[in-house]
Amino acid sequence: QVQVMESGGGSVQAGGSLRLNCYVSGYVFSRYCMGWFRQPPGKKREGVALVDSDGTKTYEDSVKGRFTISRDGARNTLTLQMNSLITEDTATYYCAAGPPLTECRTFLTLGRDSTSYGHWGQGTQVTVSS
Repeated sequence: QVQVMESGGGSVQAGGSLRLNCYVSGYVFSRYCMGWFRQPPGKKREGVALVDSDGTKTYEDSVKGRFTISRDGARNTLTLQMNSLITEDTATYYCAAGPPLTECRTFLTLGRDSTSYGHWGQGTQVTVSS
């Protein structure tokens, strides 16, 4: 059974940094799309950063140059390094593993609309204050 767990959220002032970690069990990590989504208060869920099985990375435009996604297949972990945080980054962040044979470009759309596809963690809260 696949299980996903995020950690590393917290409160930070604008301009600060946080590192989110994700651990996945019961999952062949390197074979599927993995990534981070977030949902700000009162807004729709959006993709933040995804990495495909071939290592291709995709970032939401607003986080380019500030966030970095990385994976460690040997440890079944996924990391999101977040620098230069702004108040607009405040959200619940979710780690997600895509369905088998589903590329990140497809999972980006599926995950935005529903958490019924793939496997999702419970979320970790990130709050950025001014």
